Amino acid sequence: MRKRSLLLILAAALLSARGASAQSTPPPPHDEHQSTGRDYPSLKISGFGDVNFAKTKRVDGPRNFFEGQLTLHMTSELSPRATFFGEISFTPRTDAGTGSPAATGFNTEVERMILRFDRSDALKVSVGRYHTPINYWNTAFHHGQWLQTTITRPEMIQFGGRVLPVHFVGGLVEGAVPAGGLNLNYKAGIGNGRGSVISRGGDSGDANGRLAWLVNAFVKPDRLFGLQVGGAVYGDRVTLASTAEFDEHIVTAHAVWQKETPEVVFEYAAVRHRDRLTHAVAWTPAFYIQVAHRLSVANDLWKPYFRFEHIDVNRADAMFAVVPSLDQATFGVRYDASTFAAVKAEYRTWTRGAATLRNHGGYFQLCFTF
Repeated sequence: MRKRSLLLILAAALLSARGASAQSTPPPPHDEHQSTGRDYPSLKISGFGDVNFAKTKRVDGPRNFFEGQLTLHMTSELSPRATFFGEISFTPRTDAGTGSPAATGFNTEVERMILRFDRSDALKVSVGRYHTPINYWNTAFHHGQWLQTTITRPEMIQFGGRVLPVHFVGGLVEGAVPAGGLNLNYKAGIGNGRGSVISRGGDSGDANGRLAWLVNAFVKPDRLFGLQVGGAVYGDRVTLASTAEFDEHIVTAHAVWQKETPEVVFEYAAVRHRDRLTHAVAWTPAFYIQVAHRLSVANDLWKPYFRFEHIDVNRADAMFAVVPSLDQATFGVRYDASTFAAVKAEYRTWTRGAATLRNHGGYFQLCFTF
């Protein structure tokens, strides 16, 4: 009986001591991984590729079979509010194997590299290398031809083009607010604009220490679901390799019906350059309109389209001295062979500058994502 009583007293003491110890031990440190049930970083990779064929009356770009780009998109969540995004492209070179040392077969390019912190839907802050958010196409469609209806981008925002600055290195604030059903979206940023080669951004630093700036805004009304209307303004000082300097201001506007029955995209841009030596001012306007419609036959796999584009380069603009004007019409059809692959066929007819003869040709593309 006494042994049983002693055992009961000892057990009670042990339980009491364990309870006191538990109360005196501080709680474990907050672990963000455990609280969200997710592991960070969480890297996801997707890819895009395309193979092409072209036949034109006069040589103006690649002919016969040629490789397009192999593109990788990388997204990694670093925390519930921090995200990294990267885009790398591999593009075949026409001078592969020449020179000393011999040129490689492909150019490797870091197209985008962005670190973003999300405070809320209304406020997101990011730094890195962007496709300049100066117009609709450059922020809606990126590398990876499968993403867009057509084979190529409009000339005014072509990769490697010189009409609009395609890349921007710096910082952005962006967000979206309901605005009474208008769903107002905005972006504002500062950074390096064009480099001394105007088809490239200032990746290694701004050429003259004068940062570029931009403001972009658009609305997507609830009552007209699928409609997006907006515009942007952009300013920079450009210093060429020749040391000539120009003040550049760009105004853009767009109206887009983001559905496929039909799909309508219209964009306008006006580029103003002021020569800082002669004070001469020149404006260059450019626009395109693209219309497509996914047919309600054959399981909705066929999507014919048409695009007309016009660039009227001011010949008095010394900064655009080697940029040609353009009038081009494109007729095409896209066939979605599977969920992740599409075949496109186009006929194009165009002139570049007043003195050039009209050219035309057929283009075919197999594009895919993986």
